[in-house]
Amino acid sequence: MAPANRSLDRFGNASWDARLLGAWLSRQLAAYRWLLLPTASFLITRLGIVLVAYLAISLSGGSAGVGAYHLRGTENLFVDVFGSRWDTGFYVSIVEEGYLYDVEPFPNVAFFPLLPLAMRLLLPLTGDAVTAGILVANLALWGASILFYLLVREQWGERIAGRAVWYLLIFPAAFFGSAIYSESLFLLVTVAALLAGRRGHWWLAGLLGILATLSRLVGIIVVPLLLFEWASQWLDRERPQRPAIWTGIFPLLAPLGTLGYMFYLWRRFADPFGFATASAAWGRVAQSPWLTVSNLLQTPAEGWRAAFLAGHLPLNDWIDLLFVLLFFSFGIILMSQRRWAEGTFIWLGVMISFSSGLLMSQRRYMWVLFPAFILLARWGEKVWVDRLVTALSLLGLGLFTALFANGYWVG
Repeated sequence: MAPANRSLDRFGNASWDARLLGAWLSRQLAAYRWLLLPTASFLITRLGIVLVAYLAISLSGGSAGVGAYHLRGTENLFVDVFGSRWDTGFYVSIVEEGYLYDVEPFPNVAFFPLLPLAMRLLLPLTGDAVTAGILVANLALWGASILFYLLVREQWGERIAGRAVWYLLIFPAAFFGSAIYSESLFLLVTVAALLAGRRGHWWLAGLLGILATLSRLVGIIVVPLLLFEWASQWLDRERPQRPAIWTGIFPLLAPLGTLGYMFYLWRRFADPFGFATASAAWGRVAQSPWLTVSNLLQTPAEGWRAAFLAGHLPLNDWIDLLFVLLFFSFGIILMSQRRWAEGTFIWLGVMISFSSGLLMSQRRYMWVLFPAFILLARWGEKVWVDRLVTALSLLGLGLFTALFANGYWVG
């Protein structure tokens, strides 16, 4: 009987140990959910994007040409896709050649310096500007995903936070986050700035705001984002810890990023608005959004029906207009819910981009207006909404990734 009892004891102890281990693992997973869930979403979506890009090129035999965009090929297809398409070449040229003003047809001073500076920091590690750019973009997007999860979780809980990150990463233009574009860095510093502000670290929010305005022209919208957030906290009499009145100065420091770049352009090229001068080479000039829409609505020479059947409609512009209208609506809805910081951030982001005289690239510009994905995630509590958003997003992401990989313009 004794051996049998010992065997039973050993079995019982093993079962008890297994339960203890399982409970410990569950606690650890719960404790690190803020890291694991966004990381899993990031890895799954990036793997899917890489797979689609690889298949798109391999099956079609497509490749981007070399020309005014400083593009260069590579023997590594994966590096080529995310480091040698369209605007990626300009950032690489800034790192390798510096800023150029009097060049034809496209001066690279149109591109703000935060991404090239980050690439320069990693250049000693990678030895190559293209690899450094891809690494910076993906690390920034990973970090932005984690911080976005934390930002949403603090107010809406874990379910909506996880869904918001997922929607952000499967948005039809989300593949730009893994290429040498400034979107990932802008997302990282802007989400971090808002999170810092909500946690009361206004000096840090201001510093991150400076980085946001150093990343792209539209980065200036971080100023009202932080100001409205600060004001909402200061006016909330029931808030346990309201910000001190003097901390309101920190959001106002954010424009220093853009002002610093303007100072550099003035000293180097005697044109503080060199980025605007250069953007005109693409046809980007201040223009009423209504004029942009009216130009799109002009009847084709062969008529709407014939142009549609022949595939002559400018579908890229129509798709971009659809995203503009969608995000404009999101901004209005958020403001109607008295979420002034988030709503104003989206609304200004839409209007500044939409007033540039071109519909081109609007879907990419809309992607960084991250409060929209919080709104969608709240709606996504309904199963049919979640499935609809996921299906349409994945369809668009797959299509645009395949086109981008083959050198087509998609934003």
